[in-house]
Amino acid sequence: MAKKTSTGADAVFSASEQREQTVKDIIEKERAEVAARSARLKALRLAKEAADREAAAKLPPEPEKPKRARKKAVSTKAVSTKS
Repeated sequence: MAKKTSTGADAVFSASEQREQTVKDIIEKERAEVAARSARLKALRLAKEAADREAAAKLPPEPEKPKRARKKAVSTKAVSTKS
């Protein structure tokens, strides 16, 4: 059997793979942190919305305001009578 010897190229390639894996691990860790933060904020938002709905349900309904009729637009342009 031939014994594999480590050449300079193999060492560089191995170091490159290690750096690549380290970067991938860092990116994955950051993604997990962002996902956890987003999930926590979503839970807080949903809890607040539920509390707001409950508070709104306890309040008496607002009386309906009567609708006012719209006025027709009147042109304010002066009519010129030049001859």
